[in-house]
Amino acid sequence: MNGGDTHTNTRRRSVTRRDFVKAAGASGAATALAGCTVGGSQAGSGAVRWVTDSTGADAADAIRTALYNAGLSKDIDLDVIAGPSQTGARQSQYTRWLSADLADPDIFMMDSGWALNFINRAQVLNLTENLPESTVNLVENEYFQAAVETARGGDGDLYAVPLFPDFPTMLYRKDLVKQAGYQPESENWATESMQWKKFSKVVADAKRQSNVNYGFGFQANIYEGLSCCDFNEFMTSWGGAYFGGRDTLFGPIGERPVTVAEQPVVDAVRMIRSFIYGSDAPNTLDGYEQISPRAVLSWTENPSLSPFTAGNMVALRNWPYAIPSSAEAFGEEKLGVMPIPYGVTAEKSQYENIGGPVAALGGWHNAVNPNSERMEDALAVVNTMTKPSFQRALVEATGWLPPNREVFTSDKVKQVPVTGNYIEQLRIAGENAIPRPVTVVWPQESTKIAQLVHAGLSGDSPPKQAMNTLKDQLTAIEEFNAQ
Repeated sequence: MNGGDTHTNTRRRSVTRRDFVKAAGASGAATALAGCTVGGSQAGSGAVRWVTDSTGADAADAIRTALYNAGLSKDIDLDVIAGPSQTGARQSQYTRWLSADLADPDIFMMDSGWALNFINRAQVLNLTENLPESTVNLVENEYFQAAVETARGGDGDLYAVPLFPDFPTMLYRKDLVKQAGYQPESENWATESMQWKKFSKVVADAKRQSNVNYGFGFQANIYEGLSCCDFNEFMTSWGGAYFGGRDTLFGPIGERPVTVAEQPVVDAVRMIRSFIYGSDAPNTLDGYEQISPRAVLSWTENPSLSPFTAGNMVALRNWPYAIPSSAEAFGEEKLGVMPIPYGVTAEKSQYENIGGPVAALGGWHNAVNPNSERMEDALAVVNTMTKPSFQRALVEATGWLPPNREVFTSDKVKQVPVTGNYIEQLRIAGENAIPRPVTVVWPQESTKIAQLVHAGLSGDSPPKQAMNTLKDQLTAIEEFNAQ
């Protein structure tokens, strides 16, 4: 990860350069923003402009009301802009704006999966230096730590503030597993994670006795979601890691170990092969049931959700947005939600805080444009978004879960329809969340990981061979880009 000195350069740009950009920015920003939808304009050229998504833009009035009720001066106007709907397209748009040093927009909602790219390039404002110390302490001490870690620079300072986290859980058909003879309530499945071996037996029994088409669905297409999320969870739940544990998630590139060929990682691949092909197939693990269709190898989030909400699947790994739609499909009484199962406990992993019921980190942060002409007002908006009363109002307006752990489990949030009923499961996921190892070389590495993990899962390459090849390729990328 880049050292801290690069970040402070953000505030040391030439005044002449900045003044030029501001002068040109008015027309340039207008052109750049043409690709976005101004869904929550409050009018007025002095309004702070916040780029978010369609959910935020649609709830602009409620967001402004919540901010004013939480103490934001009513002299500050806020425009809420819906950026590109796809996270990759939004990242590219932000790159164009910030690389051009445009003064507008003022606040960016950034995916926790790629906010570090802008932080490492010193393109966003140091918030530790610009927000009140009490706010910085609140974020550092009270927010979900996995989210905070993806908002820090190499100097340890905050360059973004988590807006809302996103944690996956295991959804399952409670009615079907009960019919198969299991008792999820008395065994506390909602809060006590189970091992993958037991999970596969439960799903296999429920599928067999209910005659639904599918057992366990997840997302294993060759895409970012396999690298950052699904396989990150499978591997970590077995005590394995891409680069030797949590301490080296974000670097230093070229100096951290590449550990994808270690036995826990290979076992994670073999377990998934057992789920897809059965334990009698080559390169699988004994004792694991065949519960997943080959279709998982081509599934992303929504294709995997469809058969579950259609009533044709026993269990599904997915994000919180899938909870309300699933409950709507067949009723909350039939919907079970539990933490992601695990292969080994954290005590049995050689790496600290690796193993157990791990959940991939998702969610979004806010970062401030260092070239903003409305810097003071933009910081006031971001600061007010850390207030508990705002976060409680935001979850009602948008469904975005609070990043503050105490607010997350408050009675107000538990009363949010549907999702609030599963807040304990989501809390456990949040406390066991693991970020993707984002660095400047992650895009290259993520592609290689997705390709070779998929090859190991599908049978195009034996798992051990696939992971050895992946280790060689990741090592080459790390050494070529050594910091």
